[in-house]
Parts: sequence; C-alpha cells; structure tokens
Amino acid sequence: MKRINNLYDRICSMENLQLADVIARKGKKQAGITAHDKNRDANLLNLQQLLKDKTYRTSEYTTFRIFEPKERIISRLPYFPDRIAHHAVMNVMEPIFVSTFTADTYSCIKGRGIHAAVSAVKHDLKDVAGTQYCLKLDIKKFYPSVDHEILKQLLRRKIKDQDLLWLLDGIIDSADGLPIGNYLSQYFSNFYLTYFDHWLKEQKRVKYYFRYADDMVILSDNKPYLHQLLSEISNYLQGNLKLEVKDNYQVFPVKDRGIDFVGYVFFHTHVLLRKSIKQSFARMVARNNKPQSVASYKGWAKHCNTRNLLKKLLHEQV
Repeated sequence: MKRINNLYDRICSMENLQLADVIARKGKKQAGITAHDKNRDANLLNLQQLLKDKTYRTSEYTTFRIFEPKERIISRLPYFPDRIAHHAVMNVMEPIFVSTFTADTYSCIKGRGIHAAVSAVKHDLKDVAGTQYCLKLDIKKFYPSVDHEILKQLLRRKIKDQDLLWLLDGIIDSADGLPIGNYLSQYFSNFYLTYFDHWLKEQKRVKYYFRYADDMVILSDNKPYLHQLLSEISNYLQGNLKLEVKDNYQVFPVKDRGIDFVGYVFFHTHVLLRKSIKQSFARMVARNNKPQSVASYKGWAKHCNTRNLLKKLLHEQV
C-alpha cells in the first residue's frame, strides 16, 4: 500500500481553514460559533499559525450523558479552534481514509450510510441458499478500547507526512480511547478496523460481510463454519488490535429470527423495523404527530415492509 506524503501544507492553507469553518458550522447553532464570528479572520490566522508552528494543542473536552439508543458519554470540543481544525484535517484526509475501506463498511461514509447497508443486506439475502445462517457480533466497549499506539502504527502504514502524523498523534492522545462525539473519532474507528476488514474479505474469503461501526454481520450456508470463523475473528481482534468480541454474539438461522442490524430486522422474504424504533414511532404519534417527525419515521419505514404499521399509526391507505 502506497504511503502518502505532503499533506500538512494543504491542511494548514487558509483556503482549507476557511472551508473547514464553513463546513463545521453547517446545521449547528451554538454560542461557540457566535463568539468565533466576532473575530473570525483573526481566529483563522491564529489557528493557521498554531498549526504551522506546531504549537496547536487539543482543548479540554466537556462531556454529557445520553440514554438513547443506549447510555453513552459524549465528548465535545470547542468550535474554535478544535472543530475547525478537525474539519480542516478531514477535508484533506477523508478521501484517503475512504480509499482504505472495503465496500462492506457503512458507518460515517458519504453515500454509504444506514440505507446503503440496508440495500446491501437485502440484495445479498436474495441468495437464500448461501445466507441460511448469520453470525452477528460487536466489540466490547469499542471506542474506549482503541489502543493509541496500535492506531498510530496503522496510520503510519498509510501516511508518511511527519507533520501530519504529529498532529494526528496529538489529537489521538487528547483523550482515552476514542471519545464518542469527536468528529475525527468516527474516521479513526473505521480506519482502526479497516485492515481487519481486508483480512476477512481477502484472506478468509468471506463473501457476505457487513460492518456498521463495530456492529458486524456475516452470512453463510454453514453454521459450523461461522462458529469457527468467530473463533478466528476473536483471535485476530485480540492479537492485532487488543479488542474483545462482546459475549452477546449470536449464530442462528436467518429464517427463525431475522437479522437485527442498523435499525431493521431482515428476513429472506421481507424486512421489518426494529421493535424499539416502532415503539418510538408510536409514542411520537401519540404525543404530537408533527409533520416533520412523522416524515423522519416514514423515511425509515420506506426501506422496509411497513404497510400495516403506517396504516395503524397514521390511518394511511398505503
């Protein structure tokens, strides 16, 4: 794999920092943006100088807790300078990261989100004979468990620009593991698993594989093969990435229970919404039935078989 150089100057350019500022604020209203805009040009010049002098340091994180879809601690950095700096990095690095990902990775990639994953699973389930059994697994405390030194070494397999590696190392070391909510964390997490993805596809020759963040689905016509593959996956993750497979893994016949993945439950003949999403939809309708909220859930519903659900909740003839 060719290693890439001469990226840091592009990241530090004023044109790139201005673009990062535009992108970072899209869809957001926060006091940090208002404060930044009072001295915007000077702030961007200051950030450029910090990067050129290599005196940039990640700011202190603030954290808060969310409980849906599950309890998590979310980390947040100030808009200036950190969110702008991270977007400046990704303006240059995103196509490089994406070029390393296999086609089976769907999380946080433009054009390859949840509904791209849904289409891929539905397509591959057309091979009924070859997808009789499912191995479903995820990784125990994935984001907090990412090893900084391993991640840095993986980055050095792709990047040789020492100034850029200095910047990425500093961002990586700014918190334990990968902080959820940090813009770069979603790309670092995908990259951390990308060589594992290549191992599965190119060395283990796994035909039907789908990964969204650390949630993984593998399909096969052979149940013992999936149990053996699970053992090899566990060994690979522990030996190469210091990660553990969560003990709630499952190997089961698809026809008996369906594949619960990315908010849907997949069968060979149909696709349903996950039960928790249906319940949230019903609660939302009971509370307010706002058009914008209804449209959001109908966006989910259009990718699966929800004729009866929509008729029941919205009294629609569909």
